[in-house]
Amino acid sequence: MDIKVFAVLLLCVFCSLLGVGIVSPLLPLYAEAMGASGLLLGTIFSSFTISRAVVIPFIGPLSDRRGRKLFLLIGFGGFTAATLGYVLATTPSHLILTRVIQGATAGMMLPIARAFIGDLCPAGEEGKWQGIANAAFFGGFGAGPLIGGPLAERYGYDTAFYVMGGICLLSFLLALRFLPEGVPRQGGGGRRSTRELVKLVYTNSMFRGLSSYRVGLALARGCLMTFLPLFAALSLNIGVGLIGVLLACHNILRAVVQPYFGSLADRFNRRTLVTIGAISHIIFFILIPREYSYWQLLVLVAFGGVAAAVAMPALTALYTEQGRTSGMGTVMSLDMLAMAIGMGIGPIVGGIVADVLNIASVFYFSAAVQLVGVALFFLLTRDYRFSTGIAGQKTSDLKLRD
Repeated sequence: MDIKVFAVLLLCVFCSLLGVGIVSPLLPLYAEAMGASGLLLGTIFSSFTISRAVVIPFIGPLSDRRGRKLFLLIGFGGFTAATLGYVLATTPSHLILTRVIQGATAGMMLPIARAFIGDLCPAGEEGKWQGIANAAFFGGFGAGPLIGGPLAERYGYDTAFYVMGGICLLSFLLALRFLPEGVPRQGGGGRRSTRELVKLVYTNSMFRGLSSYRVGLALARGCLMTFLPLFAALSLNIGVGLIGVLLACHNILRAVVQPYFGSLADRFNRRTLVTIGAISHIIFFILIPREYSYWQLLVLVAFGGVAAAVAMPALTALYTEQGRTSGMGTVMSLDMLAMAIGMGIGPIVGGIVADVLNIASVFYFSAAVQLVGVALFFLLTRDYRFSTGIAGQKTSDLKLRD
């Protein structure tokens, strides 16, 4: 493990996701002030992940052949430039266009950063290092609302967006100055075409199980980030500052406990950890649409953050093992694609549910989708056997066959 490169990668992604987190509690209210309906609000959020989904399948395999740094720089630079769109926007359509551009550039950031980290991870320690990486990722996203909410309340939305742009620019400068080219390890992925790799990965039952859960989880997360701020604002009559604290508490706790569950994922059955985490997360969603005080809702979202953290290091470790045999960039991109599909569909369908029924129904719908996802994961991975030690070398199910 190259600690210096690992630390720089984490800092770059932390700064970028800090910028994303700044806008997360603001965007629903900002869009609503422009007259966005529930469906249009869902489209604003989904446009980011849909455009990211278009880019992702091509970028990962390309990075397996041509290195990581170029794509990271394009991603960080483009993402930074696109933040100006939030300031210039005057209609929901402008916000959709901004989100489309940022989504496309984000498609070059997270998948490639995860692949870079996967290249660095020693075999048998995937859970540990991916858990630490997840902590930085979710920590940045979680701390963002603590900055964005108070900034918008005191100085206005534009100030928050400018701060977001400045923080994202720092990511670009750090990557430009300190990251090496990131030539990937040569595995089976480097010798195959993109189409062959995608087909190969998706014929593997373990990967299909992982993707099933990933789509369901991402759909629910998309609905949560879109409609929890509105639910809190309507039910508790609170402003963006306190909403930011809710989101920050959820995501920061999710980040803080990641290294602990990452270490567990190197010692205990990863399939079991994913299942336990998924069930806990479903319970969290079922409990949201109740009458709470602000402090009770804060405790609940804190529980949701911990529940979300149980599965993530184990899930990411399983993806990392897949990447050793079929190209880390390819596998991490397809992981991000599954997430993008869920995040893209979730807010739109959630918006329809909210318009036709009510906001409370969005959370029940999200719980049901997660239940389907974890059931498919459990069935498709039933032959999985975990062995402690060098898990990637002792679990034959994770090997992709030619």
